[in-house]
Amino acid sequence: MIESAARRLAHELVNRREAINRELSRNGVRFGIYKNGEYHDRLFPYDPVPRIIESDEFDELEKGLKQRVNALNAYLKDIYSDKAIIHDGVVPEEYVYTSAGYFPQVNGVTPPGGIFAHIAGEDLVQGEDRWWVLEDNLRIPSGASYPLFVRDIERRISPRLFRDVHIRDNREYPRLLRKAMDFVSTEGIAVVLTPGRYNSAFFEHAYLAEKTGAALAFPEDLEVVDNKVYFLDYAGKRHRVGVVYRRLSDEFLDPFAFNPDSVIGVPGILSAYRAGNVAIVNAPGNGAADDKAIYYFVPQMIKYYLGEEPILNNAPTYMPMFEADRKEVLNRMGELVIKDVAEAGGYGVVFGSSLDAAAREELANRIKEEPRRFIAQEVIQFRDIDVVDPKTGEMSPRKCDLRAFVVTGKNTHVWYSGLTRYSSVPGQMIVNSSQGGGFKDTWVLAPESGVEHEYGAETYVANLLSQSRRHSLSLVTASKADNLYWLGRYTERAFTTLNQFFPFYDRVMDTDVDAFRPFAHALDLPEDFEDFDGFVNSFLYDGSNPDSVRSAVTSAFNNAVILRPELSSRLLQYVELAMTNITDAAKYAADAEDIYKQRDITDDMLAFWGGIENSPVDPTLKAFIFIGKYLERIDLYTRFGLTMEEMEAPLRKLASYSMILDGMPLPSCFTDGLSWLVGQLPSRGYQEVADLLKKYLDDYSGRVSALAIKDMGSLSSMNMDAKRP
Repeated sequence: MIESAARRLAHELVNRREAINRELSRNGVRFGIYKNGEYHDRLFPYDPVPRIIESDEFDELEKGLKQRVNALNAYLKDIYSDKAIIHDGVVPEEYVYTSAGYFPQVNGVTPPGGIFAHIAGEDLVQGEDRWWVLEDNLRIPSGASYPLFVRDIERRISPRLFRDVHIRDNREYPRLLRKAMDFVSTEGIAVVLTPGRYNSAFFEHAYLAEKTGAALAFPEDLEVVDNKVYFLDYAGKRHRVGVVYRRLSDEFLDPFAFNPDSVIGVPGILSAYRAGNVAIVNAPGNGAADDKAIYYFVPQMIKYYLGEEPILNNAPTYMPMFEADRKEVLNRMGELVIKDVAEAGGYGVVFGSSLDAAAREELANRIKEEPRRFIAQEVIQFRDIDVVDPKTGEMSPRKCDLRAFVVTGKNTHVWYSGLTRYSSVPGQMIVNSSQGGGFKDTWVLAPESGVEHEYGAETYVANLLSQSRRHSLSLVTASKADNLYWLGRYTERAFTTLNQFFPFYDRVMDTDVDAFRPFAHALDLPEDFEDFDGFVNSFLYDGSNPDSVRSAVTSAFNNAVILRPELSSRLLQYVELAMTNITDAAKYAADAEDIYKQRDITDDMLAFWGGIENSPVDPTLKAFIFIGKYLERIDLYTRFGLTMEEMEAPLRKLASYSMILDGMPLPSCFTDGLSWLVGQLPSRGYQEVADLLKKYLDDYSGRVSALAIKDMGSLSSMNMDAKRP
């Protein structure tokens, strides 16, 4: 009864689908994919009809998931120490040591707290009468941020729905994650280590750093000295790191220990880990337990380590390494699904029924040659769940799985939610996001008593923003100081150039067809366009033109997304909205009738600056942004020949924000930009302004941080115009 009532009310979200997707877009909820070697940043498709799981049903799932993850943690501890399960013949040693995820470099190492899999992503499907576990993900399981984020939007858009339906609160995930990190931390701060802006899950890296209060670190922000890991702030000061939530694969984590060609790792971090001086979440070497072939042995692990019968079932699985299983697989290839154990993300999965005779024969030969590389499974007929077809608006059945998240610290917890992924087309069995699928929210109904289980008593009722911890200046790196400064400059560049453009546009409309040329000249733009329309398209929309408004907004966005933990998702949505507006406008540039719609972008910038000014963001971080902003404004005002009276306001603002930094070390971008501008102003007729700014330059010069910004694959400051630093 409770579930049916929930389903009726949940369909109210269907009518709010567009509003929810707008919110996801403006908040930058994205998932990156690579096609033909090129990175494409796209919205992760969201379906408003949630998966609903009854309270009693989830309680049983919870028991089974805890049991499974506890056994997997015991297995990892064992194979990297005593290897009892091998000696006792439960798991053949050839399966352990030939696993691509087994790393002898961590043999004999017990992680801080004795935990290997702090975060497990357990992939399940729902059959007609039971749940089946399809896969264990113990390395860097992703996806928790998406249902976490969308639930907050759903609550705000349909508050009555959440009053009428009692759903277990999913906002606990950041706290569970942070508690697990704190439990294993050795000494120092917590960081989320990301390989960079163009990783497919970068949104999640930044968002979880924001919500847990950890510093978002790029590989170049960390260094190892005397087997200890340090975080370098923008002034070059070291801060000891106690726990690293790494979001990059083992192979790239440390070029000294793993792949020597890695440029996104932290040299020496494994030595610090082996010495017990830093915790790494999840532990290196966990791939030895989530190998698709090792999956076959998990029920035996549960019996061996826990002395219990498995609560959750594996899909019936065959191992070609075993002769009897190999014969079964080869005889029934047309009925089974074959998986390459070396692949992930839905790749390397082949349904035998989809192959013609020649393809089956080729695959059979590969299985005979490399039996360890493959497993075969019975095809599980799991339930369809309705999704809203984005083209027709009608309900359409799709295959869905559930990634449940299990967090282990002092205790093991199953998150009261999960990532429900659905296939991109009806009937398709592969649902991975990397294969074009979308996601749903997962509602776990509260018990009829309304009492939350386990961690419910400590649930935060406050909104997500209040769960974020303020980032102090000590957590800002040299590259992020650069990002803050350039975020200020590029948002101002888009704002002021648009504002100055509109009067020239009016004059062109009033028959002065060449009125745009002085505007172009002031910005050092080409003036040899055939007509005004050509100039407008180039100046406003041309992403390949580094001086266009679109390039300025894009550069602002690329700096902003890296700063999510420092500035918050709520504030960055305004830059994301400007990016969406200019991108949409560029698509219809040839047909645009109302060019004044571009004023929406200036409104977005005003909202962003106002939000920053009135937010709890550290005053010094605000100063970094606004010094960049007002240096850019002074540059542009002098280009357009504004009066000294009009120059007074930005000069006063620059002075007030400079006062905040009095006596502090400064990023080199400040002096570089100021020095260049001082050199330009006399030729523009602004010697008085140059003299005023030179006083700041003299003050700044003695306080520039000596720390150079190292570019190791992350996005540093973006200067799209070489003439204007």
